Amino acid sequence: MAGTAIVVGAGVSGLATAIGLRRAGWEVSILERRAEPERYGTAFGIHPTAQSALDRLGVGQALSDRAVPYRGARIRTPEGSVMASLPLERIERRAGRPELLISRPYLIDALMAELDALGSASPKFGEAVFDVGSLVAGNDLVIGADGIRSVVRTACFGERSGPRPIGTVAWIGIADFESGVYGETWGSGRFFGMTPIEPGRTNWYAIVPEAGTEGELRGHFEGWHDPIPRILAETDPSTWIRYEMRHLFPALPTFVHGGKVALVGDAAHAMTPNLGQGACTAILDAEALARAVAEHGPTGLPSALRAYDAERRRSAQRVAFASRNLHRLMTTEHTRLRASLLRLLPSR
Repeated sequence: MAGTAIVVGAGVSGLATAIGLRRAGWEVSILERRAEPERYGTAFGIHPTAQSALDRLGVGQALSDRAVPYRGARIRTPEGSVMASLPLERIERRAGRPELLISRPYLIDALMAELDALGSASPKFGEAVFDVGSLVAGNDLVIGADGIRSVVRTACFGERSGPRPIGTVAWIGIADFESGVYGETWGSGRFFGMTPIEPGRTNWYAIVPEAGTEGELRGHFEGWHDPIPRILAETDPSTWIRYEMRHLFPALPTFVHGGKVALVGDAAHAMTPNLGQGACTAILDAEALARAVAEHGPTGLPSALRAYDAERRRSAQRVAFASRNLHRLMTTEHTRLRASLLRLLPSR
């Protein structure tokens, strides 16, 4: 074995990192505070660059088997008028492959299956980490993949950067019918999105200012174009997920520490979901870190971590910054100014 690594967190970034390190010959352990894998339903958008990273990790075919292409998405007014198109067709032309959407459970299952195929030990669920120092002392490499409230980040990087609320609340759910209308509808201070997720179902998400109940959420979108009211009326509220939107602020000056610790995914750069790049950046982090470690070997770990930080930090933080600014645009109450800006984009 090249060395021993312990990954804290069994989400997308943690599992993908473990796969990459295992492929590089490392002995890998995974600790996860949750009692079981994340199974709540939502759709991840996987950009072609992240698809290529999954190919290199050996998970690309499993992704293709369960994902659906995302095409023909528009930005609309609450009345249903098209203001612009999301640049999905342009992305597909340039990359030669479409943006894909896959549900969280399917992606987690694919990553878990690949770990098993590589002979890696299964993640240890229900294992909260309190003493990061012991992990650092007992392993060659420690990966903080434990989300926006990362204990690894706090222990090794301090408390200056942390979760910051941005003043809006997100609701997500899955409707048991295909809406046939995809993209986002932008109103004053709120927006609603719909994407495919699998045959016969529609992934939806709504961003509103501090909505506290299901009834209040429906009220925010009363009178909006079809099928938004139908989605909210016909989706079981007990399956809806509500969370206060947060991002990591201020941006970290580095993703690595002490030649033995690296952060990936939300632990390093948690962002608002407006660009749909959270899972993508996590996958790109994981593949880049594992590649750098493999290229430098176990004796060159400090150099590997510096190479990883140089490749990923500024790129990921640019995406996070752009996503936060897009959130401001999408939730602004200055809708005339926003409409004027959107007219600069193609509507078809």
